[in-house]
Amino acid sequence: QVQLVESGGGLVQAGGSLRLSCAASGRTLSYAMGWFRQAPGKEREFVAFINRSASSTYYADSVKGRFTISRDNAKNTVYLQMNSLKPEDTAVYYCAARRSSYGSLSSAEYDLWGQGTQVTVSS
Repeated sequence: QVQLVESGGGLVQAGGSLRLSCAASGRTLSYAMGWFRQAPGKEREFVAFINRSASSTYYADSVKGRFTISRDNAKNTVYLQMNSLKPEDTAVYYCAARRSSYGSLSSAEYDLWGQGTQVTVSS
């Protein structure tokens, strides 16, 4: 069973950058990978996904042009580079794996989840 561990969260000023990492304990070659986030009092929302071969990515409109998802299958790691951060990006960010070639915008379609990492953007 693959386990996911996120890291890289923290406190940053608006306009700053952070890079989140999601390390898998096993091979992630069979999985499409996604990032979701959940702010206090809000539902978990889709951020980005990358397909199994890394040939395709998809982003939520709210992060398009600012965030970049990537993966290194040799290292079993997925990344989320976050630039031009805004206070509304503040949330717990979760990495997720889906047993499919392609990702999904729906959190219900994912099979495995990490524990989350807190990102706080101050104004």
